[in-house]
Amino acid sequence: MSPARQLPPHQKETGPSRHPLAHHERIDWHWHDVNQLIAPGLGVLEVSTPHGRWVVPPHRAVWLPAGVAHTHRAHGPSELRCLVYPAGTNPLGLSAPAVLAVTPLLREIVAHLTGPDAPTGRPARTLELAALDQLAHAPELPLGLPQPTDPRLRDLAALLTADPSDGRSLAELGRAVGAGERTLSRLFRRELGLGFPQWRTQLRLQHALVLLAQGRSVTSTAAACGFRSPSAFIEAFRHAFGTTPGRHQQQ
Repeated sequence: MSPARQLPPHQKETGPSRHPLAHHERIDWHWHDVNQLIAPGLGVLEVSTPHGRWVVPPHRAVWLPAGVAHTHRAHGPSELRCLVYPAGTNPLGLSAPAVLAVTPLLREIVAHLTGPDAPTGRPARTLELAALDQLAHAPELPLGLPQPTDPRLRDLAALLTADPSDGRSLAELGRAVGAGERTLSRLFRRELGLGFPQWRTQLRLQHALVLLAQGRSVTSTAAACGFRSPSAFIEAFRHAFGTTPGRHQQQ
């Protein structure tokens, strides 16, 4: 396992930045007093907070509000590209991290602002405002994976995180963690805001992004993540990410 890159707990960001990351490299826990738009320019980036986890490919981004403690982990050689805005500048009014769709124009703006020939001064500010305009219309996507606090849900989540292909029903998993199916179903809705099938699908899709970044085939990834067939995996992936797993690997 690659060692974590250590940062001060309060990391000051003053402008757009780009951080190349090696496979499995991790940036340790820290927080900022500005809002961040975090987008991987290459590879797949995992962003975790105490309350959830997001595994983000290059055509998606995470909005991270000021003050939220977080850590990063790269899957495959990656680039963390980041734009920052004052805490009061929040075009979508988000109080919690969220995965956002990234238009081709927004992707190009982020790449230019964080590239080797990045503009400064007024041209940079103009592009930052253009990015804000794009963000104001960016759809929020239900791709985060909320982390449970109830001990029974934590035990269940640990089982499925260790083996996303585990196909046991909620009732069967309940027997393994000492809780009834109805109790667990109610806890998922109340604590995580998701039904169990939706939560498990998001877990599997996150794991799929990691495996695809490691070069696994679509068929192998589908089996390792517990999808009933490669076609079912492709359909779920397309619905979540707007592209097929094969095209995603070619990006």
